[in-house]
Amino acid sequence: MKIKDAPKTATSIVVRSASNARISQSRNPMLELMRRIFRKEEVAMKAIKFISIVEERQKSGKPLRVDEWEKTMEELEMVRSSFYSMRNKLLGAGLISIKNGEYRLSGVFSRDLVDMARWWWSAVLGYDPETL
Repeated sequence: MKIKDAPKTATSIVVRSASNARISQSRNPMLELMRRIFRKEEVAMKAIKFISIVEERQKSGKPLRVDEWEKTMEELEMVRSSFYSMRNKLLGAGLISIKNGEYRLSGVFSRDLVDMARWWWSAVLGYDPETL
C-alpha cells in the first residue's frame, strides 16, 4: 500500500491538563496545535504552511487540487512520503478534507472535540451540558 492511499481515519493528538498549556494561551496557537499532532517541529511548521495554502486558495475561489501534489511538495520542500504522511494526519484529525479532488478546511476536528468534551462533562462528571 502506498502512503497516499493509507487510511485517514484518525490522528493522535497530545492533550495537556495544565491550564497554562492551553492552546489559547499560546503566542502562536496554530503552532501549538501542530506540535500536538506532529512530533517534529519541522513537520509542524510545514503543516501550518500547507493549511495556509489550503485556506488562501479556498478563500480566493481557486481551491488547491489534489493533483497539484508535486508543486505543493516542492513549495513545502518535502519528499512525497513525508508530504502524504503529513497530509493524512491532517485529514485524519479532521482539520482538512478532500471534496471533488480539492482540499478544504474542515470543521470535523472541532465538532469531534466538542462532542468528546460534552460527553465527558455530562455523562462522566454528571454536570448539566448547558454549563460547559
